[in-house]
Amino acid sequence: MKRIVLGAVSALMLVATGAVAQDYPTKEIQGIIQWGAGGSTDTVMRSVTPYAEEVLNGKVVMQNMTGGVGAIALNNVAGRDADGYTLLMGAENPMLYKIMGLGDKDYSDFTPITLLARGTPILVASPEAPFDDYPGMLAYIRENPGELRFGTTGPGGLPSVITAMMNTVEGELDVISVPYDGDGPALTALQGGAIDVMPAVLGVAIETIKAGKLKPLAVFDVAPLDKLPSVPEVTRFNEGYNTYLPWGPFFGIFVKKGTPDEIVAALQEAYTKGTANPEFVELMESRGYSMMNLSGDAAEAFLTKWQQGTVWLLQDAGLAKTSPEEFGIARPE
Repeated sequence: MKRIVLGAVSALMLVATGAVAQDYPTKEIQGIIQWGAGGSTDTVMRSVTPYAEEVLNGKVVMQNMTGGVGAIALNNVAGRDADGYTLLMGAENPMLYKIMGLGDKDYSDFTPITLLARGTPILVASPEAPFDDYPGMLAYIRENPGELRFGTTGPGGLPSVITAMMNTVEGELDVISVPYDGDGPALTALQGGAIDVMPAVLGVAIETIKAGKLKPLAVFDVAPLDKLPSVPEVTRFNEGYNTYLPWGPFFGIFVKKGTPDEIVAALQEAYTKGTANPEFVELMESRGYSMMNLSGDAAEAFLTKWQQGTVWLLQDAGLAKTSPEEFGIARPE
């Protein structure tokens, strides 16, 4: 009978794992983007990754995988090996899946590599909309119930959160919700007049606004933005928004939990340096994004705080399928 020395086997496995991590990457890395081409998440990920590749000395091949408000991409990556060769390139939506009934997984099933930046929401209208400012939009909705078409990217997306915030602060707005598979297609539809109004992230809408192809109605923040100083902050019209603002979407890169620490560290170093690249920073700031570049405990703390505030906003607005209490998510103090 052969004797198996467990300590020796374990040591060999650790050495083998360390060797794999040390050589990482030995092949192409897949970057799965939760949203469609041309949207904010897609733009951010395709902008930062070339800088990270230089540090990593490897290639990240990016693929857009849409559907289910990002859940299809998340579940796809969750089903892959935890070997660092599949990255989930996403936004904030998975933090809302459980209460919205969209899935039983969120970013707690992943390790954050880097939370790159956060965006500021802005309410924009079609150039043909029959109003030019936020009060005018509210008046139009009240005079024409059930007519105004609001673009959305599905439950838990930025448009749905901002719309919930509006309904909570202004009272229920009688509008038509028109779903799109990402903010890129939705903003294209908005420019063409297929929809009338849409909450969007400033970073993906700012150039179109500057070109005069969209009408900005209000910034969902507590102060004006340097990039668009003429656009009023929504708290100027209703102080009730101060309860929920500032709020905004964020962009992050994740790997499946269980990925070797050495590989996580290599990816964190690559994307942390990539996010700090002056050209990327200039691009992001010029589009109105606020840089974060968080990893480790700081990223985990941000995710926890963001989730608490947002899920309870949706719960109070009557949009949650299941109370956050069912998942142990405490109401923020």
